[in-house]
Amino acid sequence: LSAITVVLTSFYSTRKKERMYKQVLVIRKDLKMGKGKIAVQASHASLEAYRKASAGARQAWEQEGSKKVVVWAPDKEALLEIFTKARRSLPAALIRDAGLTQVAAGEETAVGIGPAPSEQVDKITGKLKLL
Repeated sequence: LSAITVVLTSFYSTRKKERMYKQVLVIRKDLKMGKGKIAVQASHASLEAYRKASAGARQAWEQEGSKKVVVWAPDKEALLEIFTKARRSLPAALIRDAGLTQVAAGEETAVGIGPAPSEQVDKITGKLKLL
């Protein structure tokens, strides 16, 4: 039993020291989009941000299980502020709607950030509320 405990303790101690990656998808709350529309906008944000990430970040994120978190931005101003901060140092994508259904053409609907180190993403999105 003690040998198993040592191995498990060693494993979890090592995991805590590793850099963890995630992707955060930020959705505008004030647009009051339907569930399906939110899913589509989040998907666009995820894919576009993923494409902007480095190969190393994409690989690490995929090996860790591709963690994604979806949060709200209260309005357009907040969404654009988040995007501006994120794109300075992280892979980030701003999504504008095509205007075919619920939202006017060109309206900013979502932001995708990462995959990137969790601690860096959290500095920008850590205080936002979960969807």
